[in-house]
Amino acid sequence: MTAADVSVVTASLPGSEVELTIEVPPEQVDRAFERVVERLVQRARIGGFRPGKAPRPLVEARVGPAVIRDQVVETLVPPLVSQALQDHRIDPIATPEVEVKELARGRPARIVARASVMPNVELPDLDALQVERPRTTVDEEMVGARLRELLERLAEIQPVERAAREGDLAVVDLKVIADDKEVPSEARRAVEVELAEGRLLPELRAALVGHQVGEVVSADVTMPADYANPALRGKPVRFEMTLQGVKEKVVPELTDEIAAQVSEGRWPSAEELRRAVREDLEQEARLLDAIAFERAALTAVVTSAQLEMPRALVEREIDQELENLTRQLPRRGLTLERYLGYLGKDLAEYREELRGDAEARVRTELVVAKLIEVLGVTVSEQEVTEHMSSEAARDEELGRNLDRLLANPNARSFFRRQLLRARAVRALVARLGGDGQTAAAAESR
Repeated sequence: MTAADVSVVTASLPGSEVELTIEVPPEQVDRAFERVVERLVQRARIGGFRPGKAPRPLVEARVGPAVIRDQVVETLVPPLVSQALQDHRIDPIATPEVEVKELARGRPARIVARASVMPNVELPDLDALQVERPRTTVDEEMVGARLRELLERLAEIQPVERAAREGDLAVVDLKVIADDKEVPSEARRAVEVELAEGRLLPELRAALVGHQVGEVVSADVTMPADYANPALRGKPVRFEMTLQGVKEKVVPELTDEIAAQVSEGRWPSAEELRRAVREDLEQEARLLDAIAFERAALTAVVTSAQLEMPRALVEREIDQELENLTRQLPRRGLTLERYLGYLGKDLAEYREELRGDAEARVRTELVVAKLIEVLGVTVSEQEVTEHMSSEAARDEELGRNLDRLLANPNARSFFRRQLLRARAVRALVARLGGDGQTAAAAESR
């Protein structure tokens, strides 16, 4: 069979897919059937006949038309689809979906294949892109808050006999109720919590403030989506807390002596410590502003880019997310089926729930890949090795396996992509008038 004997018509479909309709002349179909039947005859073992000598009609009757057709599909279709993809320069990113529409002796065969392909990504005009640059101002309130954090290192903790106040330490026994049942793994006894913003869930803090030792209080909370226990993520629960003790933090006033003590002699006066704290905050603010600008710049490009979302890549991303979850759940004593039961969803519903984030990640990766191409970002193998070694110096587990990973093509590919991405963001920021230093630093993170 030759490519010239086969008719192939292609059509673009939504979702970055290409449909190939392949038509095969009846003569080639018949030859495929003949080859399959001949092979079956040679392998047939039928009583009264020597191997390979049974009559063809008898062999076909014994095997049945469905089996013969299936074997014709197995031998005929894969080479046809592969050749059609090659002839039309179609590079699929996943195994094509193939449907045999017509296949019978004496008639043309019609096969339809759907192949997912990488989409064409159109970036916005980078030179015309407008991205607001954040400018954080360090004020006295911020300086005072940081000084208090430092002074709290010297705070004395004293038990008190009064109602709990903001800033106190509360000693509580707590239980977690979900779906009207206690969750034993979440129970804690005599746990110490700080009644301060950012240290405790606001609902729990509000429930405890104003209450005395021995009182039982409760608070209804919707658990964070990233909570450690997968069975409770995003679920409404009730905390029941018994207040067992209240402790007050007595923070010293800022004096020259305290400034020297809290800074380990580096700043001998309160004024010098205050000035140093302000300078540190301003440096942190510049770094955070740079990070925010990088994120905003990349978000602006990703949002403005034009592309069709490849269905196959999104499904692969969802599959990967489910694989990761399936590996993590046993550590919590859960199976995927039980976890979905807690959520009140079936697998199909949960896949749809994951789809939005999966599409966002795929879109970002495709746009970054296009940025790498357009901005001419490259890395050498030596730079990949240096990057891996730098990462290993900060990661104990990575350090133990560095030699093996350096020789692993998949590991090198992962770190190469990581390095390319950081350099692409740096180049984008430079193109937009920033210095790209934060992205450069990311190469060493």
